[in-house]
Amino acid sequence: MTYKQNAKEFIENYGLGIGDKIKLNKEDITYTGILLDRPEDADDGYLVLKLSSGYNIGVAIENTTAELLEKGEKPKIGFDKTEIPTDDSKQNISIVSTGGTVSSVIDYRTGAVHPAFTASDLVKANPELLDYANYNVKALYNILSENMKPEYWVKAGEEIANDISEGADGVVIAHGTDTMHYTSAALSFMLKTPVPIIITGAQRSSDRPSSDANINLIDSVIAAKSDIAEVCVCMHGSLNDKYTYLHKGTKVRKMHTSRRDTFRSINAQPIAKIEDKKISVNPEYDYVKRGENDLELNTAIEEKVGFIKSFPGISEEYIEYHIDKGYKGLVIEGTGLGHVPNNLIDSFKRAQDENIPVIMTSQCLYGRVNMNVYSTGREILDAGVISGLDMTPETTYVKLCWALGQSDDYNEVKEIMQRNIAGEFSKKSSIKDFLN
Repeated sequence: MTYKQNAKEFIENYGLGIGDKIKLNKEDITYTGILLDRPEDADDGYLVLKLSSGYNIGVAIENTTAELLEKGEKPKIGFDKTEIPTDDSKQNISIVSTGGTVSSVIDYRTGAVHPAFTASDLVKANPELLDYANYNVKALYNILSENMKPEYWVKAGEEIANDISEGADGVVIAHGTDTMHYTSAALSFMLKTPVPIIITGAQRSSDRPSSDANINLIDSVIAAKSDIAEVCVCMHGSLNDKYTYLHKGTKVRKMHTSRRDTFRSINAQPIAKIEDKKISVNPEYDYVKRGENDLELNTAIEEKVGFIKSFPGISEEYIEYHIDKGYKGLVIEGTGLGHVPNNLIDSFKRAQDENIPVIMTSQCLYGRVNMNVYSTGREILDAGVISGLDMTPETTYVKLCWALGQSDDYNEVKEIMQRNIAGEFSKKSSIKDFLN
């Protein structure tokens, strides 16, 4: 316990402990909740309570009395996967946890939420999952998604391929939302799959009443049982709990810091909608069906790829630095149709001369790169820069990592980058979601 001095004495005088359900009486107001340990740098004159609403508050101990309502226990984390019942009539779904909010638990030392659940805990914390399938569960990582690395994509791809080889009828990956779209793109390029691979997460943790974790997980299992044998992201499609969307792994992006419907299909429409535990496939979408592909895994990637955002006043030093440091490829997030200041053009020519492919994307996200419209764009093309068409910048970055893992030849990498491998290009960029 990190409470000190006055707060510690207050707790001891009332016989309280961390995890107890208590009532704090303060003149004309009463607070009821679970006593949490405080952050180590917190003010000594406060206690931290988790309210029934799911939020934490600090309550000053001055002019306050306390009552113990119920002795509490810290949550038990982890249980033997053999405890999960099986039913021979149900499909077998693999759940792979990498961490993130969807698989998080409260830390009673600080009152914060951390990625502490194992994959087995996901099933235990969401018992409704047992109505839909049998589960093989594993915790691959226990990290927040900002700590994801390309080498982790490789490990995830290998584990998923192994699960499918051993008979999984579908795979669900629990993942933090911040970099989920990078991972979904990486798995889309690395894997040809005969079964659905569904990545899901949560914007709000399971200890909050507004959590989206439970619905996202259950709908992901429903998607993993479906006929859609692709890498997809399953997340809330509305601010309420009415439905979720299934997005193609190479066309999805996180678009808001906190909204539950943060994930959107970019330059495309969602593959499907899941509502009332039923999946409805978009009639305009021609998806890969279960069993149509044989399992293939290709995890060769090049990690030394730069990602540069153009801005007014950007110096050619940004490009030269990456060339001098031995980067194997560059993704440029240009303005508009795919523009950068013309002072970068000579650096692009140098990159081409040194066999370093440079791919142009747009900060606009919606729409398509077209460097043939204005003179600057045509100069950029003449300098050897390759169009990213209507791929998102993040998908372009991931694809270039993968393409450079296949070849270090400039022309071969260019051919790979402009070949539609996992539905990363749209024949015609959709404006429906943009207008909405």
